Amino acid sequence: VALAQDAGAFRPAKREVPRSTPGKIDVVEFFWYGCPHCNNFQPKVNAWAKNLPSDVNFVKVPIAFDSRRVNFAGHQRLYYALEALGQVEQGHPKVFQAMHRDKNPLANDAQIFDFAQSIGIDREKFANAFKSFGVNAKATQAKSLFEAYGADGVPTLGIDGKFFTSASIAGSEDNALRVA
Repeated sequence: VALAQDAGAFRPAKREVPRSTPGKIDVVEFFWYGCPHCNNFQPKVNAWAKNLPSDVNFVKVPIAFDSRRVNFAGHQRLYYALEALGQVEQGHPKVFQAMHRDKNPLANDAQIFDFAQSIGIDREKFANAFKSFGVNAKATQAKSLFEAYGADGVPTLGIDGKFFTSASIAGSEDNALRVA
């Protein structure tokens, strides 16, 4: 019944994505650090995610679009390096601040490593994580997941491998969260 009421507020996934944890509902937030909409969405989606039931597995997935001008891949690797070092909670909001408030584009690896060091992360440990096999694997997995959902922009919420929604599809950020 709820899905019928929300017709048009979500789209079917291009192909069904297997659940990451059997018995749990996956909700995926696709984002890019340089996206102003993603920056604005963060406080809402983070507050929303804190109140999800225990049978929901919520994950953030950074997206790297193809570009010669923008360091999408570096921004994606930045997130996964923070994750590998257990620094997402501390570092994730600071990346958005650096890019949007401080106008630091984190345009290359050196700027990213400088940023990590500036927030108290050992530069060498961060660089090693950034260049690691694990981070490479996560980046490849993120691309496959985004393509499987068939989404074409961020921020987007993937729901249980079957549907996706966003503010542009659902009409507003609040409605996208309600639909998810």
